[in-house]
Amino acid sequence: MAAITAVAGRGLPLRGADLDTDRIMPARFLRAVTFEGLEHHLFEDDRAADPAHPFSDPRYRGATVLVVNRNFGCGSSREHAPQGLARYGIKAIVGESFSEIFLGNSSVLGMPCLTASPESIDALQSLLEREPQIVIDVRVDTGVVTAGDLHVQAQMPPGMRDAFLTDQWNPTAMLLDRYEQVRAVATSLPYISGFQE
Repeated sequence: MAAITAVAGRGLPLRGADLDTDRIMPARFLRAVTFEGLEHHLFEDDRAADPAHPFSDPRYRGATVLVVNRNFGCGSSREHAPQGLARYGIKAIVGESFSEIFLGNSSVLGMPCLTASPESIDALQSLLEREPQIVIDVRVDTGVVTAGDLHVQAQMPPGMRDAFLTDQWNPTAMLLDRYEQVRAVATSLPYISGFQE
Protein backbone atom coordinates (compact mmCIF):
# COMPACT_ATOMS: atom_id res chain seq x y z
CA MET A 1 0.00 0.00 0.00
CA ALA A 2 0.98 3.59 -0.48
CA ALA A 3 -0.50 6.93 0.49
CA ILE A 4 -2.72 8.50 -2.15
CA THR A 5 -2.47 12.28 -2.07
CA ALA A 6 -3.48 13.07 -5.65
CA VAL A 7 -4.69 11.50 -8.88
CA ALA A 8 -4.12 13.07 -12.28
CA GLY A 9 -5.29 12.01 -15.73
CA ARG A 10 -7.87 12.55 -18.39
CA GLY A 11 -11.50 12.54 -17.37
CA LEU A 12 -14.67 10.78 -18.45
CA PRO A 13 -17.95 12.69 -17.99
CA LEU A 14 -20.89 10.41 -17.18
CA ARG A 15 -24.16 12.28 -16.82
CA GLY A 16 -27.23 10.97 -14.99
CA ALA A 17 -28.49 10.80 -11.42
CA ASP A 18 -29.06 7.57 -9.50
CA LEU A 19 -26.86 5.37 -11.71
CA ASP A 20 -27.09 2.16 -9.71
CA THR A 21 -24.73 -0.77 -9.47
CA ASP A 22 -27.05 -2.88 -11.69
CA ARG A 23 -26.41 -0.44 -14.52
CA ILE A 24 -22.71 -0.10 -13.75
CA MET A 25 -22.26 -3.89 -13.72
CA PRO A 26 -25.28 -5.94 -14.91
CA ALA A 27 -26.16 -8.89 -12.66
CA ARG A 28 -25.39 -11.58 -15.23
CA PHE A 29 -21.68 -10.79 -14.85
CA LEU A 30 -21.65 -11.54 -11.12
CA ARG A 31 -21.34 -15.29 -11.62
CA ALA A 32 -17.58 -15.13 -12.17
CA VAL A 33 -15.32 -16.59 -9.49
CA THR A 34 -12.87 -13.66 -9.80
CA PHE A 35 -13.20 -10.00 -10.72
CA GLU A 36 -10.97 -10.43 -13.78
CA GLY A 37 -12.43 -9.08 -17.00
CA LEU A 38 -15.22 -7.08 -15.36
CA GLU A 39 -13.91 -3.89 -16.96
CA HIS A 40 -15.25 -5.16 -20.31
CA HIS A 41 -18.83 -5.21 -19.03
CA LEU A 42 -19.16 -1.75 -17.48
CA PHE A 43 -22.52 -0.23 -18.45
CA GLU A 44 -22.91 -3.02 -21.01
CA ASP A 45 -26.69 -2.66 -21.36
CA ASP A 46 -26.55 1.15 -21.41
CA ARG A 47 -23.83 1.05 -24.07
CA ALA A 48 -25.87 -1.38 -26.18
CA ALA A 49 -28.86 0.97 -26.02
CA ASP A 50 -26.78 4.09 -26.70
CA PRO A 51 -23.79 3.79 -29.07
CA ALA A 52 -22.71 7.32 -27.99
CA HIS A 53 -22.36 6.28 -24.33
CA PRO A 54 -19.21 7.85 -22.81
CA PHE A 55 -17.73 4.42 -21.99
CA SER A 56 -17.95 3.60 -25.72
CA ASP A 57 -16.60 6.95 -26.87
CA PRO A 58 -12.98 6.59 -28.08
CA ARG A 59 -12.25 10.18 -26.99
CA TYR A 60 -12.36 9.01 -23.36
CA ARG A 61 -10.35 5.80 -23.75
CA GLY A 62 -7.63 5.75 -21.11
CA ALA A 63 -9.44 8.17 -18.79
CA THR A 64 -8.57 7.77 -15.11
CA VAL A 65 -10.96 10.27 -13.47
CA LEU A 66 -14.72 9.65 -13.66
CA VAL A 67 -17.05 12.64 -13.20
CA VAL A 68 -20.61 11.71 -12.17
CA ASN A 69 -23.82 13.19 -10.81
CA ARG A 70 -26.02 12.54 -7.77
CA ASN A 71 -26.25 9.24 -5.86
CA PHE A 72 -23.77 7.35 -8.01
CA GLY A 73 -23.47 3.65 -7.17
CA CYS A 74 -26.82 3.33 -5.41
CA GLY A 75 -28.74 0.06 -5.34
CA SER A 76 -27.17 -3.25 -4.38
CA SER A 77 -23.93 -3.49 -2.45
CA ARG A 78 -22.09 -5.45 -5.14
CA GLU A 79 -18.36 -4.85 -5.09
CA HIS A 80 -18.25 -5.78 -8.78
CA ALA A 81 -19.22 -2.23 -9.79
CA PRO A 82 -16.19 -0.45 -8.27
CA GLN A 83 -13.98 -3.45 -9.13
CA GLY A 84 -14.94 -3.06 -12.82
CA LEU A 85 -14.25 0.67 -12.71
CA ALA A 86 -10.87 0.18 -11.03
CA ARG A 87 -9.89 -2.53 -13.51
CA TYR A 88 -10.94 -0.23 -16.37
CA GLY A 89 -8.36 2.23 -15.06
CA ILE A 90 -10.45 4.67 -13.05
CA LYS A 91 -8.28 5.98 -10.21
CA ALA A 92 -10.64 8.62 -8.74
CA ILE A 93 -14.29 9.67 -9.02
CA VAL A 94 -15.62 13.18 -8.56
CA GLY A 95 -19.39 13.54 -8.22
CA GLU A 96 -22.32 15.24 -6.55
CA SER A 97 -22.88 12.34 -4.13
CA PHE A 98 -22.29 8.61 -3.76
CA SER A 99 -24.09 5.67 -2.22
CA GLU A 100 -22.47 4.97 1.14
CA ILE A 101 -21.72 1.32 0.33
CA PHE A 102 -20.27 2.19 -3.08
CA LEU A 103 -18.12 4.85 -1.40
CA GLY A 104 -16.77 2.32 1.11
CA ASN A 105 -16.15 -0.37 -1.53
CA SER A 106 -14.30 2.15 -3.71
CA SER A 107 -12.13 3.42 -0.88
CA VAL A 108 -10.77 -0.03 0.03
CA LEU A 109 -9.75 -0.41 -3.62
CA GLY A 110 -7.72 2.81 -3.40
CA MET A 111 -10.17 4.78 -5.54
CA PRO A 112 -11.00 8.07 -3.77
CA CYS A 113 -14.48 9.52 -4.34
CA LEU A 114 -14.82 13.27 -3.81
CA THR A 115 -18.03 15.30 -3.81
CA ALA A 116 -18.62 18.79 -5.17
CA SER A 117 -21.62 21.02 -5.85
CA PRO A 118 -23.96 20.23 -8.78
CA GLU A 119 -22.83 23.45 -10.46
CA SER A 120 -19.17 22.47 -10.16
CA ILE A 121 -19.81 18.97 -11.49
CA ASP A 122 -21.79 20.35 -14.44
CA ALA A 123 -18.94 22.75 -15.25
CA LEU A 124 -16.41 19.92 -15.08
CA GLN A 125 -18.53 17.58 -17.23
CA SER A 126 -19.15 20.32 -19.80
CA LEU A 127 -15.43 21.07 -19.99
CA LEU A 128 -14.63 17.39 -20.55
CA GLU A 129 -17.28 17.17 -23.27
CA ARG A 130 -15.69 20.15 -25.06
CA GLU A 131 -12.07 19.17 -24.40
CA PRO A 132 -11.77 15.41 -23.82
CA GLN A 133 -7.95 15.54 -23.78
CA ILE A 134 -7.73 17.94 -20.84
CA VAL A 135 -5.96 16.60 -17.75
CA ILE A 136 -7.71 16.70 -14.39
CA ASP A 137 -5.74 16.92 -11.16
CA VAL A 138 -7.64 15.62 -8.14
CA ARG A 139 -6.00 16.54 -4.84
CA VAL A 140 -7.06 14.19 -2.07
CA ASP A 141 -5.15 16.25 0.49
CA THR A 142 -6.78 19.63 -0.27
CA GLY A 143 -9.90 18.58 -2.17
CA VAL A 144 -9.06 20.90 -5.05
CA VAL A 145 -9.93 19.53 -8.50
CA THR A 146 -8.24 21.37 -11.36
CA ALA A 147 -8.85 21.03 -15.10
CA GLY A 148 -7.23 23.77 -17.15
CA ASP A 149 -8.45 27.09 -15.77
CA LEU A 150 -11.32 25.43 -13.87
CA HIS A 151 -10.78 24.96 -10.13
CA VAL A 152 -13.42 23.09 -8.12
CA GLN A 153 -13.47 22.66 -4.36
CA ALA A 154 -14.45 19.10 -3.47
CA GLN A 155 -14.44 17.12 -0.24
CA MET A 156 -14.59 13.65 1.20
CA PRO A 157 -15.26 12.32 4.70
CA PRO A 158 -12.30 13.35 6.91
CA GLY A 159 -11.60 9.83 8.18
CA MET A 160 -11.54 8.46 4.65
CA ARG A 161 -9.33 11.31 3.44
CA ASP A 162 -6.90 10.71 6.31
CA ALA A 163 -6.78 6.97 5.50
CA PHE A 164 -5.71 7.76 1.94
CA LEU A 165 -3.12 10.27 3.10
CA THR A 166 -1.57 7.90 5.66
CA ASP A 167 -1.70 4.71 3.54
CA GLN A 168 -4.34 3.16 5.81
CA TRP A 169 -7.05 2.77 3.16
CA ASN A 170 -6.82 -1.01 2.68
CA PRO A 171 -7.88 -2.87 5.85
CA THR A 172 -7.01 -6.29 4.39
CA ALA A 173 -3.44 -5.21 3.64
CA MET A 174 -3.19 -3.68 7.11
CA LEU A 175 -4.25 -6.98 8.71
CA LEU A 176 -1.81 -8.98 6.58
CA ASP A 177 0.97 -6.53 7.41
CA ARG A 178 0.35 -7.14 11.13
CA TYR A 179 -0.50 -10.82 10.80
CA GLU A 180 1.41 -11.97 13.87
CA GLN A 181 -0.29 -9.34 16.05
CA VAL A 182 -3.68 -10.42 14.72
CA ARG A 183 -2.85 -14.07 15.43
CA ALA A 184 -1.71 -13.22 18.98
CA VAL A 185 -4.95 -11.37 19.74
CA ALA A 186 -7.05 -14.13 18.20
CA THR A 187 -5.39 -16.87 20.28
CA SER A 188 -5.94 -14.84 23.45
CA LEU A 189 -9.70 -14.65 22.92
CA PRO A 190 -11.53 -17.39 24.84
CA TYR A 191 -14.31 -17.63 22.27
CA ILE A 192 -11.67 -18.38 19.57
CA SER A 193 -9.17 -20.64 21.37
CA GLY A 194 -10.73 -21.52 24.73
CA PHE A 195 -13.13 -24.25 23.71
CA GLN A 196 -13.23 -27.42 25.83
CA GLU A 197 -14.04 -30.81 24.35
